[in-house]
Amino acid sequence: MARSYRDLEVYKVSIELFYRTHQLSLRLPKYELFELGSQLRRSSDSINSNIVEGYGRKEYKKDFLRFLSIARSSHDETVNHLVKICRLYPEFSEETDTLIAEYETLGKRLYSFHQYVLKDWRS
Repeated sequence: MARSYRDLEVYKVSIELFYRTHQLSLRLPKYELFELGSQLRRSSDSINSNIVEGYGRKEYKKDFLRFLSIARSSHDETVNHLVKICRLYPEFSEETDTLIAEYETLGKRLYSFHQYVLKDWRS
């Protein structure tokens, strides 16, 4: 069992993706910084923040699962924002395509981790 949320692979991947996504969002046109850019930063941050908060409640399996579900929803929202950026700003398409692919891999890991906690988690 992980000694800290920092030991969880889903956390490690989500925080690295957050940093990269945050940097991308700051290069959007100025008028998007507080619109789509802000939404992207918040949803990306929400993935790893909910993993952390859920892990902090790991003794309460239902709470842990609830926060992992929120993380998965934020993951879907983040991918949606990246798809929109790719379409609206083709100059970012290579970077957004790469991020989308990496977020899709994270989404699979989040789902697997959620299933593990659901079926096998012992506090």
